[in-house]
Amino acid sequence: MPEEFRVVTHAELRGPELAALRVLFDREYFAEYGAWDPDQPYGYSPATVHALAFVDSDMVGHIGFQRRMITVGDAPVVVAGTGGVLVDHQARGGGLGRRLMRRAQRAMREDTQITFGYLGCREGVVPFYERSGWRRIRAVERHVSMQDPQATVVSSDSPLLIFPTMDIDWPSGDIDLRGTPW
Repeated sequence: MPEEFRVVTHAELRGPELAALRVLFDREYFAEYGAWDPDQPYGYSPATVHALAFVDSDMVGHIGFQRRMITVGDAPVVVAGTGGVLVDHQARGGGLGRRLMRRAQRAMREDTQITFGYLGCREGVVPFYERSGWRRIRAVERHVSMQDPQATVVSSDSPLLIFPTMDIDWPSGDIDLRGTPW
């Protein structure tokens, strides 16, 4: 089964790719969250860059990210806010997710403005990210509510992870995502 990995901007996605992404996400999340919308995926910030995995020309994996300046303490930090990390059930267990993550991380490094990948996730998937080079941080995070754009959500208990794209240290302090999470 030949694998292929592609990185495309959101604007480069065409009808067949969008349809394949819709199928991939709806298989996983439709029952809980409804239909996938590429411009506002389940209330999260949309990806501007998509790393896609194909097996035998079928899309089986996705990692999205969006470049954004956030604030950590008093420091502005440009991150690749990462989300939509998904591998089809039938393609799991063979390392495809790790290989797709490496391709997404390479795309993050190729954008010279991005200093860190950044994501929040469920506790159960932290080991996957750590094995893929992400590092857990502990901080208070503020972001715009996904349900009410006038509200701010403050949290300190969800896992937060970073992936350095350059040889610099993550600043200390509270995190303001300056928008909705990914």
